[in-house]
Amino acid sequence: MAPIPSFVRPPCDEGIIRTAARESRGAPPAARPWVLAATILGSSIAFIDGSVVGIALPVMQAELGTTVRGAQWIANGYLLMLGALILVGGAAADRFGRRRVFVAGLALFAVASVGCGLAPNVGTLVAMRALQGIGGAMLVPSSLAIIGASFPENERGRAIGTWAGFSALTTALGPVLGGWLVDAWSWRAIFFINVPLALSAIVVSRAHVPESRADEAGAVDWRGGLLAIGGLAGLAYGLTAASEHAFTDPAVWGPLAFGGLVSAAFLAHEARAAEPMMPLRLFRSRAFSGANGMTLLLYFALGGALFFLPFNLIRVQGYSAALAGAALLPFSLIMGGLSRWSGSLVERYGARKPLVVGPSIVAGGLVLLAVPGIGGSYWTTFFPATLVLGFGMTLSVAPLTTTVMSAVDESHAGIASGINNAVARVAGLLAVAILGAIAVGAFGAAIDERSAALEMPAEQREALEAQASKLAEAAVPPAITGAERDCIARVLDESFIASFRIVMLIAAGFALASSACAWATIGRRSGEGRSGV
Repeated sequence: MAPIPSFVRPPCDEGIIRTAARESRGAPPAARPWVLAATILGSSIAFIDGSVVGIALPVMQAELGTTVRGAQWIANGYLLMLGALILVGGAAADRFGRRRVFVAGLALFAVASVGCGLAPNVGTLVAMRALQGIGGAMLVPSSLAIIGASFPENERGRAIGTWAGFSALTTALGPVLGGWLVDAWSWRAIFFINVPLALSAIVVSRAHVPESRADEAGAVDWRGGLLAIGGLAGLAYGLTAASEHAFTDPAVWGPLAFGGLVSAAFLAHEARAAEPMMPLRLFRSRAFSGANGMTLLLYFALGGALFFLPFNLIRVQGYSAALAGAALLPFSLIMGGLSRWSGSLVERYGARKPLVVGPSIVAGGLVLLAVPGIGGSYWTTFFPATLVLGFGMTLSVAPLTTTVMSAVDESHAGIASGINNAVARVAGLLAVAILGAIAVGAFGAAIDERSAALEMPAEQREALEAQASKLAEAAVPPAITGAERDCIARVLDESFIASFRIVMLIAAGFALASSACAWATIGRRSGEGRSGV
């Protein structure tokens, strides 16, 4: 559900499903299978899109001739709108009708997907990805709420299990399917597959899904949503510009200052608003604040790592897009296969221990990703890292959901779940922006060091330095031929590996910080530190 680029759902999706059930009488029995089919189809669009775009990014960057900054915005254009508006989308669904907002989101997502597939340049593609993000912010929370509102309590567990199973399947198969489409046809095909799924979900929804609303839904915080977009956009734009300019350049500090000011205005608005999209009073709960803090750190680490991994696999290691997608299967399969076991750990040990241990294991997996050089068997290089990553995230997600849901009163569980879901998506946005700038700087420094050791002519060194902003897509200048060309190509690959290792180690540090945050803030018993507001 999160094109972060990510191959794991954000936490608290199931929490949103459960909290939508309190004010509903449920759908007629004959309609319930159709409800499940419609919401699975709708969710699959976001799951598949999120995972396949990450795999296709290296090919997109090459064919569109853009820098790493362009690739960052292909990912972040979606995440910006989704992260900023997902709480608004949930509130709009509760107020105006969940089916209505779900269908509108599907339609917008389908139209934007066609625009992505036909995009002639990176600017158009980013704009269409942003439009996809708006559609996603409408369909994601409404699809989850529809499930909760349609099934009675005695059937809800089975419905959630079915939905979660299909979600795990689409998350696992998405990268492989996307990679195969990229190899067999084009990266544009990954967007066109959204259209039949969206149309099918719209037809089923219109025919069989009953409308539902929250009985006491308040006004939608449109102003808060616009301020969130402005703040996040300014911060993301300034951080991504840092991959091509110094921080003293107005192109960097100007947008950062703007983003900081608008973010401050967002917080001030949320503190005063009668019905804010993000009630700040919920953060009085130490457990809730801690859970969101560790979510930000953990999903920053994971989102950053999974943004850069396909570039390494495809551009440096020589994997096809399909094989790069398959390389991530162990991660998804472990999460899908062990999720129920992870939930049982919470009942046995409480949430705190898994939330301390899980991110620490994720950090170990990220360190393992930093180990491989160029070449080598997948089974001895990236396979162990994906296993460890998958196991660490499996330990983390269920306890995190439990902590968020139990940190506030039941009447606030829905908005608490939505906030945590949004935090996970914003973490990916920030990770791609910040780690992208770090990677480009490290890549350029590594090129300088290696080209100096080779005693390359000044003009050749300058030509290579000009390629630094392309990162994995950096190419040997055409004027260089023969054995010297092979030598410089090796320099570029080794320089990318050097920058990739730095990014993975930084990501591992963020995962460890997430573990430390859990240790410091999460109570030993479920519900400890609950907010009464």
